[in-house]
Amino acid sequence: MLKTVLVAYILLAVNSAFAQTPFYQGKTLTIIQGTEAGGSSDMMTRAMLSHLKRHIPGEPNVISEYMPGGGGMKAANHVFRTVRPDGLTIGRIGGGLVANAVLGEKGVLYDLNKFIYLGSPHSTYHWVFITRKEAGWKNIEALRAATGIRIGAQTVGHSNYFVGRLFAHLIGFKDPKMVVGYSGTELDLALTRGEIDGRINNPDTLVLRNAEWFAKGMIDIHAIMEVPRGLKQPGFDKLPEIEEFAKNDREKKLLAMIRAFRQVGTPSLLPPGTPPELVKILRDANARMYKDPEFHKEYTKLVGEEPSPIFGEDMERTIRELPRDPEIVELFKKLNAAGGMPAR
Repeated sequence: MLKTVLVAYILLAVNSAFAQTPFYQGKTLTIIQGTEAGGSSDMMTRAMLSHLKRHIPGEPNVISEYMPGGGGMKAANHVFRTVRPDGLTIGRIGGGLVANAVLGEKGVLYDLNKFIYLGSPHSTYHWVFITRKEAGWKNIEALRAATGIRIGAQTVGHSNYFVGRLFAHLIGFKDPKMVVGYSGTELDLALTRGEIDGRINNPDTLVLRNAEWFAKGMIDIHAIMEVPRGLKQPGFDKLPEIEEFAKNDREKKLLAMIRAFRQVGTPSLLPPGTPPELVKILRDANARMYKDPEFHKEYTKLVGEEPSPIFGEDMERTIRELPRDPEIVELFKKLNAAGGMPAR
């Protein structure tokens, strides 16, 4: 009898100790990136690796794998359809994850609403529209009075192409001309040489890369698009916000959709069916990491800007509330394509 009681006690102690062992202890957590090595998204992931490890109970080995293709679509399809929902694989997909699904792009095999979101280290991004000072367009009225303003961009469909067309459309340019085929830095040269009249840029990039333009008064800055709406950019806070030029609910919904596309950043996500207890562990770990000063320091060093995180629950809500009206999607596609501006 004593022997039986002793064995039962030992088994109970072993089971209790096992129950207290963190799930992730001794395991490997794989982050699948929908991009190639070396880009800004990869730098963000590299900044996360060691810090995410520290904030997960059990401190698993955290590694990264690359799965480029289709602007993140290949990796998103893989995580949704193939990855086991065992909490050991996280997808990190670019903002195209949301846009591709909402716009009904060919090849999307995942349901945006069924992914489980862990957040993103960046969620803010502003755009400003600038013109070269020599063009002589000092204000919005001058822009509207001009004809055939040449707006530079990289390619049809690139974000600076779409946003350039968006500003021109909402402000009310007459017959704007999109000039494509430049890289980001080549656009700067094209502007100074007079090959283009204006372009879209990020204010932070503008300040860091083009400080001379400010010092010498070489550009006029006309309007800004805030992501999220209401978050002011120091030094640019007196500019009109692009929504001030929207004429109707359709255009306001379009802006809301675009802001949501950008605000989700590069989502970290889990496949559908991942157990709730593992979701909580990973969401909590990501949230702690995003608040960690050491993570902020390394992220800023590798990426070149401060993180602006969005947490899993907030990302989930942003995606759930994202406008998806067919007429809004159609307007987006027209602005993102070659050809004339859509009617207002």
